[in-house]
Amino acid sequence: MDGKTDNFKGHSTNLVGIPTGLLASAAFNDYPLALSIGGVQELNRPFFEMLAKATNSAEAGGMFEHYMGMLFGLGGTALAGDEGGGKRRFRSSYRRLLEGWGFDSNGPEGAVLKGWVESRFGLLPIFHKEKLGRFPSPAWIAYVEQKMSSRFHNNSISLQLDILYEFCQWMLARWLAPGRRHITLYRGINNFDEHRVIERIDKRTAVIRQNNLVSFTANRYIADEFGDIILESRVPLVKVLFFNGLLAGHPLKGEGEYLVIGGDYRVTMSYF
Repeated sequence: MDGKTDNFKGHSTNLVGIPTGLLASAAFNDYPLALSIGGVQELNRPFFEMLAKATNSAEAGGMFEHYMGMLFGLGGTALAGDEGGGKRRFRSSYRRLLEGWGFDSNGPEGAVLKGWVESRFGLLPIFHKEKLGRFPSPAWIAYVEQKMSSRFHNNSISLQLDILYEFCQWMLARWLAPGRRHITLYRGINNFDEHRVIERIDKRTAVIRQNNLVSFTANRYIADEFGDIILESRVPLVKVLFFNGLLAGHPLKGEGEYLVIGGDYRVTMSYF
């Protein structure tokens, strides 16, 4: 949909304390405010106090993986009650979701991640396998069924993602991008099926609504491989959930890939 105005549709509440409409706006992305998911740092205070003692980013990453392994049983051991030679149950993990996203952002793992963004930031997805228009619709029902699948909700997966987001923000502020508010990222596309053009400023500049969770890359040449239209945007660091330089053994395969909370982004478009 092209047009000068387009009302944003999202949840009336979220867990970051900023109105969803503002959070989704291009103005927020131009002038971002600090974001934090309510209660996460408070409930995990010993972990963040431990992080403060890290002497470098690699050490902090090791602390994170150790903490997540201990708290959510991600070290390969069976769930409680599985002893005695019984069949081990599937244990959902943030790593499994990120790996699934890297394979197909419109798969079940992608739906769970988009659902987490809904619940924490209030932003509704606009695409999952197909455009998500009016609710209810077959496309919406299929998305909701995937995001609520019990297969991925048996191990406090939303809390895992909460801690991942807060850890990512801590790492960016402490080690990886101290003092910075934005990073220039790129996204290659062939069409606008997964995007909405909210405002065309000129032939090369527009405000485009991204999905509520979307992949960018820091490498423009990598973006070239994904489409003939390159979207360049200044992404606020407070909207970064994960990137493949965050952990030593990162789950995302794409070089320079960033997983970013969506909304309306001011972009420069290049055509090839």
